[in-house]
Amino acid sequence: MKGSTIALDQFRGREAAAHMVDGVLEEFLIALPDHVIAPETILRGKLGRPVKGLGGAFVDLPGGESGFLRQTKGLRPGAPLLVQVTGLAEPGKAVPLSTRLTLKSRYAILTPGAPGLNVSRSIRDEDTRATLDRLARAGMAGADEGLGLILRSACEGAEEDAITQDIAQLRDLAERMLADLTGAPERLLDAPAPHLAAWRDWPTPDTLDDAPGSFARHNVADAIDALLRPVCPLPRGAHMVIEPTRALVAVDVNTGPDTTPAAGLKANIACIRDLPRQLRLRGLGGQIVLDLAPFPKKDRQIIEQSLQAAFRRDGRDTVLAGWTPLGHFELTRKRDRPPLHQVLA
Repeated sequence: MKGSTIALDQFRGREAAAHMVDGVLEEFLIALPDHVIAPETILRGKLGRPVKGLGGAFVDLPGGESGFLRQTKGLRPGAPLLVQVTGLAEPGKAVPLSTRLTLKSRYAILTPGAPGLNVSRSIRDEDTRATLDRLARAGMAGADEGLGLILRSACEGAEEDAITQDIAQLRDLAERMLADLTGAPERLLDAPAPHLAAWRDWPTPDTLDDAPGSFARHNVADAIDALLRPVCPLPRGAHMVIEPTRALVAVDVNTGPDTTPAAGLKANIACIRDLPRQLRLRGLGGQIVLDLAPFPKKDRQIIEQSLQAAFRRDGRDTVLAGWTPLGHFELTRKRDRPPLHQVLA
């Protein structure tokens, strides 16, 4: 099916959203189990004492949970503070936290503690930027000096009233939250549910299907089933195998029946182009090791350029570490969602 489609439905009894482009699953969100504190959640916690050697301090969170905060300069142990979850905790580890809060909606982002009025750089039309700057100044007039605002790329082509309303709602939420500093640890703002996150963050599709059964109509369920299998087909009979372990994620590339001299390089480039999507959809991060198909060592620069381009387009926090003595390529990637195979287990 050509074009882009956003399907909103339930999957295995949980709210879920899928973004299909030309029949390929590009993004998938599903509600997490209740015990998982999802990234973007804002909480009031109580700061513990700094931990020597770790460069931070533990924070008491609601429900007896524990978080870890690195930015503790100027903070007093035992004092309540507002924190936001920045990633997912590995089993047995504290939830990663930050005091730099970010409140998002479709058209605006509010940044307490990071003042300034900004418009997305992807909006290049000068008249549009001038209009948005005027809306930003009007919407933030009289606000606390430490409260910043960013107008997102979705503002381009949007109604002025919708943008103004978005700014007003976010500002009201931020001001009420910043004033709520007293009391025991408490969850103040949950991370957005999948349907809300899809409306907020995904581009406007050619088709929006929010009727029950949309996943079946757009073959989303089949695409998800493929993500739960380690083998990912590549062009010309090649394939890659993605296997998460406790320590790292191993990616093995095989050329299949192709025995031509360039088979290895072709398979590796095909793997690299699809790898960011596969990792994103599978919810895999941390240390990732690529065991590439055999190719001439002189082509390493081509591989590196392909990796840089692929992960730059993906936009996630990724560090390309480089080659190992055994010829593997290593990279690290931020854990911003739990592994799909664990969520659906």
